[in-house]
Amino acid sequence: MASSAFAQKTERDYLRSGNKLYNDSLFIKAEVDYRKALEINPKSTDAMFNLGNSLLMQQKAKEAMEQFESASKVEKDKDKLAQIYHNMGVILQSSKQYPQCIEAYKESLRNNPKDDETRYNLALAQKLLKDQQQNQTRIRIRIQDTKTKIRKNDKRSTEQNQNDNERKK
Repeated sequence: MASSAFAQKTERDYLRSGNKLYNDSLFIKAEVDYRKALEINPKSTDAMFNLGNSLLMQQKAKEAMEQFESASKVEKDKDKLAQIYHNMGVILQSSKQYPQCIEAYKESLRNNPKDDETRYNLALAQKLLKDQQQNQTRIRIRIQDTKTKIRKNDKRSTEQNQNDNERKK
């Protein structure tokens, strides 16, 4: 009976196993181990973060974001928080949610001001937001121009029809 207690895997064992599988690009199997680690310790921010990363590698951005958000609410270590918010920023940037993305990168930098990769991503996201806003403005202007042309054409057409009708009389 005592030997079975030693045979049980710990949270740390599942994290190590998941990390090895993750490093071998076996993301689905790594996900399973990270979930097992969370079953043992539901507040394990390492398991949440690593699970988020494995989900991200499987193109499951929404599920990954949920893991990162959960980890951000529990984690106290500033360096780990910076990584969590950085990854949240990456997901938001890939889905073109630039205002939220920028906030995530800023939060990451508040926790680790020395992170040059996050600083670069923040600058890129700010540029992408500006470009997006400029494109939206250009589109609105084109739509207005098109509406104005249509109104002018309708007015000319109406005037032409009236002139034609008056000539027929």
